[in-house]
Amino acid sequence: NFGKNLKLGIHEDAKNRDKIAKLLRYESTATQKDETTSLDDYITRMQKEQNDIYYITGESKKAVENSSFLEQCKKRKYEVLFLTEPIDEYATQQLKEYGKKKLVCITKEGLTFPESDEEKAAREQQEKDFEPLLKLVKEILGEKIEKVVLSKSLVTSPCVLVTGEYGWSANMERIMKAQALRDNSMSGYMASKKTMELNPDNAIIKELRKKALSNEADKIVRNLVFLLFDTCLITSGFTLEEPSSYAKRIHRMIKLGMKIKEEEVVEEVEETKEETKEETKEEDVEEDLDDSLMEQVD
Repeated sequence: NFGKNLKLGIHEDAKNRDKIAKLLRYESTATQKDETTSLDDYITRMQKEQNDIYYITGESKKAVENSSFLEQCKKRKYEVLFLTEPIDEYATQQLKEYGKKKLVCITKEGLTFPESDEEKAAREQQEKDFEPLLKLVKEILGEKIEKVVLSKSLVTSPCVLVTGEYGWSANMERIMKAQALRDNSMSGYMASKKTMELNPDNAIIKELRKKALSNEADKIVRNLVFLLFDTCLITSGFTLEEPSSYAKRIHRMIKLGMKIKEEEVVEEVEETKEETKEETKEEDVEEDLDDSLMEQVD
């Protein structure tokens, strides 16, 4: 298997890049188990209105084959290549197009699909309707994200996190973090600038909009936004910044699902506090006894 060496050739051998590209093989949404496809074969299967070659990068096929990023492409029957080796990230930085077709990463911002006039008008109306929610989500998440927009790539999922077109993808960020001798200064300007995309047709986002319009200061809205963001981090290939906070929110959701009343939760917390106070008092008493004994010895 010379696959990795060929991909290294794409990165390093500019003179023979086009020749080497003909030999590249990838798994895709159209290939069966243990099968691969060439870029030439991919082009023969492209839809009539399709102009670009789409690909997604990730740790493994299992990690990307059911990704939220694929939803719109699957709906339109656009084939997507699975780039699951670390060298793929470096190779695609050099191989920008093949056969006059641009290679497009579907996990980055700027992804567009053909739209009819009716679809454009409907989208413009949605952008006006959801503008207050977009502003509120950005306000809640602050510096965690660059901006919040309505998604053009989601069909069923509520939201996703995309990265800047010229920065690292989530997968590249994972690869760079794993480098033993990484240059931290580079991560400052190449690290992924995240854009949160919301699906206006998703029931969760619709209900969140209603709650936000009725009361922007609602704690439930705030908690739901953070929960959606943390979920997005995982499904989009990033690592959680605060796993403990995410776990607490999930536990709260489990308690709601099990119909555990908030009063019971408060009682548990108060009991824990009382136990802690008693333990502290016992420690203080022990310290006082120790001090008095030391004085007696003196």
